[in-house]
Amino acid sequence: MASNPFSRTSLSNEEFKQLYIGKDIGDVPKPAVVLDIAIIKRHCQTMLQTIKQLGVGFRAHVKSHKTPQIAHLQVGTESSDANFVVSTVAELETLLPLLQELQAQNRRVNVLYGIPLVPSQVPRLAALARQLRTTDLDHDLPVSVMIDHPDQLSYLSQFHEIAGLPAGVFIKIDTGYHRAGVPPDMLNKSGLLEKVLQEERLGHATLIGVYSHSSLSYAASSPEAAISYLKTEIDGCGQALRQHASLLPDRELVISVGATPQVVSAQSLLHEDGSLTPDAKALKGLLRDPSAHIGDKVRVELHAGVYTLLDMQQLATNAQSSGSFEEEIAISVIAEVCSVYNEAERDKPEALVAAGTLALGREPCKSYPGWAVVGNWRRESGTGGSRLIVERISQEHGILAWEGGNGPAIPLRIGQSVRLFPNHACVTGALYGWYLVVDSSEDGEGSRIVDVWTRTTGW
Repeated sequence: MASNPFSRTSLSNEEFKQLYIGKDIGDVPKPAVVLDIAIIKRHCQTMLQTIKQLGVGFRAHVKSHKTPQIAHLQVGTESSDANFVVSTVAELETLLPLLQELQAQNRRVNVLYGIPLVPSQVPRLAALARQLRTTDLDHDLPVSVMIDHPDQLSYLSQFHEIAGLPAGVFIKIDTGYHRAGVPPDMLNKSGLLEKVLQEERLGHATLIGVYSHSSLSYAASSPEAAISYLKTEIDGCGQALRQHASLLPDRELVISVGATPQVVSAQSLLHEDGSLTPDAKALKGLLRDPSAHIGDKVRVELHAGVYTLLDMQQLATNAQSSGSFEEEIAISVIAEVCSVYNEAERDKPEALVAAGTLALGREPCKSYPGWAVVGNWRRESGTGGSRLIVERISQEHGILAWEGGNGPAIPLRIGQSVRLFPNHACVTGALYGWYLVVDSSEDGEGSRIVDVWTRTTGW
């Protein structure tokens, strides 16, 4: 039996490129996931400009896309620092050639493994750190780890033994999301901070700062609300440092905070002060001079990741002034219509597509009752302001219907391709082994494949 040329592992990336580049996305096997590089570049450039104007640091999260190509766009070319967060060691392994390229350009690289440290990952993390060693041994911290419990510190000696250099350490602060971390007033839980500094004296670690990631901002519905969440995060981390100042080393420490809604909303801080809310004014002042508000020798660093792609969940936060979902969301899934039910077979018109949970994910969105939104690509748009959504979903099937209930006959035909915009880009991308890349700045509708990017899978 012939092998399937479109399976996840049967072809190399170069073979995928030969197979797909130049094709129309309507002509490829489906479901297929598509990225529009024009939108990604715009989002990355906007973020870099915002960070520069705010005068803060930036750490690019790569878990949403898991590709070196987008990671490179996230850190741009101007800053001397290239800081990243990964959620799997596999992501870091994939980034290794890029990181070495950035180091060759004399950029300081630091990658944070963003899960509290567990022993099974230490040998791989340390081996990667060893490959990223530079001649600047006094300041060489290519790999950092996240700590929120004293027992995790026992793994740092093995890291040092393999890597030949210390691990950077961020202590995870829980500012209300309750996923990981210690409350601000428990930074030294069971002697945690003191034990980190003991590992530092032994040469096994270097404390970089504290880290908070609060997805509470996903509940925001305006830039003002997202700004308030960001201020709360910084205040919590600042409280942790102030309360334990007598135990801290006499050097600059980093407060790393963020999530896409908060960091995207920070663009509004660039407006004139007279147009800002009290929280926004306070945050702007805090970012301009964190030492005056938090304490001496403190630097704020923002982190975010899914802003590169966006999705229906992110747009639902209204964290930024944006265009239509088709103009702002860089990720979409191409699917085929299997059947159409316009002749009273059901209580309302519906259509069936061959894309379900394993093509889209099963992530809800607070702004509408569905699992993806159907774009207007190569089809008649909705009538009366209504739009087509994936209303119901199962493993390999999606049911399309008009948002809000009954409507006219659905203007689709069997075999037609449709473009679905997912609720959660991170989960949708994880269902595929590669992305088909288009460029809407070249062909308008973003339909011709210009590249293929293999996506990191596994852990």
